[in-house]
Amino acid sequence: MKNLFDPATANEVKERVAKLASDREHLWGTMNAAQAAAHCSRGMEWAIGGTIPPRMFIGRIIGQLVKPLVLKDEKPMRRNSPTAKTLVVADQRDLVTEQERLCALIDRFAAAGPEGCTRHPHSFFGPLTPQEWAILMYKHLDHHLRQFGV
Repeated sequence: MKNLFDPATANEVKERVAKLASDREHLWGTMNAAQAAAHCSRGMEWAIGGTIPPRMFIGRIIGQLVKPLVLKDEKPMRRNSPTAKTLVVADQRDLVTEQERLCALIDRFAAAGPEGCTRHPHSFFGPLTPQEWAILMYKHLDHHLRQFGV
C-alpha cells in the first residue's frame, strides 16, 4: 500500500503538487488549489506533531470503526468526505507559497520516518501507528490532488 515513508511515493506526490495551478477548477468541494495545499499542510502538521488537534466527539464514538475501512486498501478517499474544522482554510492563499510549504512538510515527514510521527491520536481516528499515519497522509494528499485532476 502506498505511504509517505516510501521515497518514490513521496516524490510522486511532490511532482503532483507541483502540477497544481491557480486556474485549475476543482472537480468537487469548494477550496481552490492554494487553499487545498494549505489544508493538506495542516494535516501533515498533525502527523509530525507540529499541531495537536483535540479529539472530536464523533471520532471517539466511531473513529475506531471507520479507520480500518479507510486504511485497509488502495481505494481512494471518498469525495466530499467530512473534515475537521481546524483543517478548513477559507482565506485566500498564494499557491506557490503553499506548494513549497507542503513539499517541505512531505520531505520532513518522509525523512524522519516512523520515529518522526506524532504519538498523539488523530482527531477522528484516534491512535495511529506510524505506518497508519504514512498511509493516511498519502491518501489525504492523493484525495486533494485528484480533486484538481493531478
